[in-house]
Amino acid sequence: MEENTEKSIAEYLFSQREKVFEHAPFDREIAFYESICSGNMELVKVFMQPIFCEGWGILSKNFLRNLKYHMVVLAALIARYCIKGGMTPGESYSLSDFYIMKIDECQTEEELKAVHLEMIEGYTTKMRQNKLKHVYSKQIVRAVDYLMCHLHERVLLEDVAAYLKISSAYLSRLFKKETGVSFGEYANALKIEEASTLLLYTESSDTEISNLLGFSSQSHFIKVFRKYTGTTPKQYKKQYNIPNFSDR
Repeated sequence: MEENTEKSIAEYLFSQREKVFEHAPFDREIAFYESICSGNMELVKVFMQPIFCEGWGILSKNFLRNLKYHMVVLAALIARYCIKGGMTPGESYSLSDFYIMKIDECQTEEELKAVHLEMIEGYTTKMRQNKLKHVYSKQIVRAVDYLMCHLHERVLLEDVAAYLKISSAYLSRLFKKETGVSFGEYANALKIEEASTLLLYTESSDTEISNLLGFSSQSHFIKVFRKYTGTTPKQYKKQYNIPNFSDR
């Protein structure tokens, strides 16, 4: 029995090599899970893959069942990464059970796609809320939540104040009091945190990242990046031996 099992495994691995099959890059996969834990949905969208694409293994010959198996694996992995990121095991596993039940009930690929997005957004939102609710007041939690949902735009203090239905002056004072920095500084720190991840795990150029994050110009982006990291984007990539794709 053991000999037959080993033979089957060897034949399967050989067939996969013959098909030049490659699983999704591991570092990008890790970046995806870590972006969920960060609570940054805009960053999650950068690394999120469709529920079935190149790099997904075959777990069942039945197409729909294969998608469901992958979704269950994804739910289990996200749950464990979020526990590591600070979510309580009870909450994380309950969410996982909830989404796996929804996955099981799906009858079409479109239904699975909807649950796939719902699960990723649900965990990301929960992680963002959990990271903030024990640190800041409700108004600042809502302000940061709004900021992170619009990180790829040029968000002004006035925009957030209008969303919260309070004055800009009051929000400015409250933000400084609770976070220790101004609204603009907090927003830039979040943008540079995301920019650092994009530099490490994507082939996006400095200009593309600058535009994506709503900076007024590439020179402004480089100036802000240097302020928060002590180095330029190009030097940052060199530190981690990341090729400068914009120079190609």
